[in-house]
Amino acid sequence: MHQATIRNLFWGTLLPFIILLPGCITAPRHYVPPPVAVMTKPLPKEPFWWGTSTAPFQNEDKGYVPGSKWYFKTDWDRFAEEGRAPVRGDTAVFSWTQFDKDLAAVKFLGVNHFRFGVDWARIEPRRGEINEEALARYAEMAHKCREAGIEPIVTLWHFTFPDWIYSKDKSKANFLNPEIRSDWQAHVRRVVRATKADVRIYVPQNEPNGALQLGWIGAHWPPGLLVHPGSYKKAMRVSADMFRDAAAIVREERKDALVMGIYSLPYWKKAPYADPTRSIYHLMLHQNYDHLDMVADTCDLIGVNYYYAQQCSLLRFLFRPVGEHNSQYTQLGWEIAPTGLYHVLRQIWSRYHKPIVISENGIGTQSGQKSIRYFREHIAQMRRAMNEGVDVRGYFPWTLVDNYEWTEGWTPKFGLFSFDPTTHDRIPSPSAYWFRNFIKAYPEP
Repeated sequence: MHQATIRNLFWGTLLPFIILLPGCITAPRHYVPPPVAVMTKPLPKEPFWWGTSTAPFQNEDKGYVPGSKWYFKTDWDRFAEEGRAPVRGDTAVFSWTQFDKDLAAVKFLGVNHFRFGVDWARIEPRRGEINEEALARYAEMAHKCREAGIEPIVTLWHFTFPDWIYSKDKSKANFLNPEIRSDWQAHVRRVVRATKADVRIYVPQNEPNGALQLGWIGAHWPPGLLVHPGSYKKAMRVSADMFRDAAAIVREERKDALVMGIYSLPYWKKAPYADPTRSIYHLMLHQNYDHLDMVADTCDLIGVNYYYAQQCSLLRFLFRPVGEHNSQYTQLGWEIAPTGLYHVLRQIWSRYHKPIVISENGIGTQSGQKSIRYFREHIAQMRRAMNEGVDVRGYFPWTLVDNYEWTEGWTPKFGLFSFDPTTHDRIPSPSAYWFRNFIKAYPEP
């Protein structure tokens, strides 16, 4: 979750609770599967999943010029046009027209899994108009991974909607669009049918918990609403229903498919003196768990996206370190806390008893040495959790190549590779060399 959003969350939501209703926010209840839970199959032992990931809007060029039949826009394009986010442009890092450059970088790393997403707007730029060429291209990407001995993981939604779902009436935009669920079901079935020959692992939604908070509470992401708790709860319910729809469709289309839910899961630290009733702490735990509780029974695996820890105190939410002047913080002012990953893994395993993949773990930095230390220390904490019985099946550094980082623009450098804007080459960073050598030496952590 972005720090600017957290500050908005505090001013608009948490501060009144803290002043007027101390102690009113209680801890999440223990997880209880629904009465009719999905019976997921046991996941057999496989070689450890070393991988990395990309996201379509962050990486892909449009591939079509404005005015052409298949040119498209997403809600994020519109959000930027409204002045709410930095403009990404139509080229990004050319992962659509030059996917082979991404694949060559993945092969350089020596990983055995690669997660990429499909852009719904590219496939369906206008309601009911389907770009079959784009569908075939995504299927080709998956096939090329498979041919290279790399297991493709496909994310069906990585934060962006087609602009025709982004209603001008923001109260009916995105997850609250009246026709969203039927449109989504058709989209999911279309994508799975096109890719299922080579894709076994699907992610219905990437970090829906973070996107909902950012869009309906913090006003930091589309649809950009500030403190709309009623709409937020409705959007969460719709999102969870869509997740469950996608999981069912995936299993109908491919019987041996695996469904992975991926969530943003910071480690929230208690601040007893600054938060004596634990209201702030409990609220942040709800942010971690509420959506996942609604869908966990449909998941064969749970993906943990872990980046930082943060103390749940008013001052820490309102003010953050800036830049990398402190060795314990990233470019975005996120606290580097490897032990937080250990605690999150223990919490998720204890709550859900599902196999876990560390689906994102990364650092925005321009320091190769700092990046290597970050990955080394987080992998050590992953091993610590595994030695204590936590069933961790994979580890994916975020991300393959420096790219557009949503409302933070192009400044944060998360990539294992940098991007040459002239040649479009992916240039290995020191951490890419380190990761390559590490997984070659330790194929099983």
